[in-house]
Amino acid sequence: MAFAFDLSEETVKKSTLGQLKVGERVNLERALRIGSRLGGHFVTGHIDGTGTIVEKKVGREFIRLEIEVPNHLLRYFVPKGSIAVDGVSLTVNEIRGNVISLLLIPHTLEKTTLIDKRVGDAVNLEADLLGKYVERLLGHPPRGAEGLTLSFLKEHGYVEDDGGSDDQHH
Repeated sequence: MAFAFDLSEETVKKSTLGQLKVGERVNLERALRIGSRLGGHFVTGHIDGTGTIVEKKVGREFIRLEIEVPNHLLRYFVPKGSIAVDGVSLTVNEIRGNVISLLLIPHTLEKTTLIDKRVGDAVNLEADLLGKYVERLLGHPPRGAEGLTLSFLKEHGYVEDDGGSDDQHH
């Protein structure tokens, strides 16, 4: 079975796809159907940048990958949050500096190309889409709005009002 894809200039610039050789395997995942159960996170295939595998530890039933992430993308990743690596939805286990740690389970190793990755290999990274929307919304409040403040959180029941000033930090 053969597939053909068009790559834009931006895709070639931001991803590892322009470096592929004939016959190399890639991960393909069907799109989520509206109304289907969501078992991971929203993966769009829009690559935010690349990272480099800095460590690969092979365990009995899993592989631990450590990936160095560019500084401009690091803010999108949180422990137990979502990331797509070469199109595969994964969970970030921990973050140390600009290195994220991931555990690849047997199913992932069997069904994806991630088992073939080696230290030094570049991988495509896609940050969680919802995190990018939250950043955009909080960073650019509508005209006349103050954005997310302690007063707003208290007013909407997210923080108990202790009678102190909104400028106090707890």
